[in-house]
Amino acid sequence: MSKFIALFQFLLALSGCSQSGTTYSHRVQSDSEILYSRIHVQDGVSRFECVDSSSGQCQYTLYPDACGGLAGCKLPPLQHFAVARGESRQLTGLVDFRPCVTTTASVPGADCQPAATPH
Repeated sequence: MSKFIALFQFLLALSGCSQSGTTYSHRVQSDSEILYSRIHVQDGVSRFECVDSSSGQCQYTLYPDACGGLAGCKLPPLQHFAVARGESRQLTGLVDFRPCVTTTASVPGADCQPAATPH
């Protein structure tokens, strides 16, 4: 029976119907900002979709999961890139990351808050 289940899961994966994965959804709507983004991670493939953005782009900054979303994390971002509104981008090989999504090009801290400016 377990061979049948493994075969069935393999066939589902081949047809694009895998049963695993993680989806992140980011939505912001205020008087001055609109942001709607979806990220789906499955089997080593990450798909970043900028559904809507008041700036015309979704800015993605990916931090190592080891940062735990803490502002004091000293690890650099794994990636920083933009995706135009209505477009998507696919990356392979990314594992254990925490996404920060904004409408501005400035790189946020690992807590996804605007980086502090030195005095």
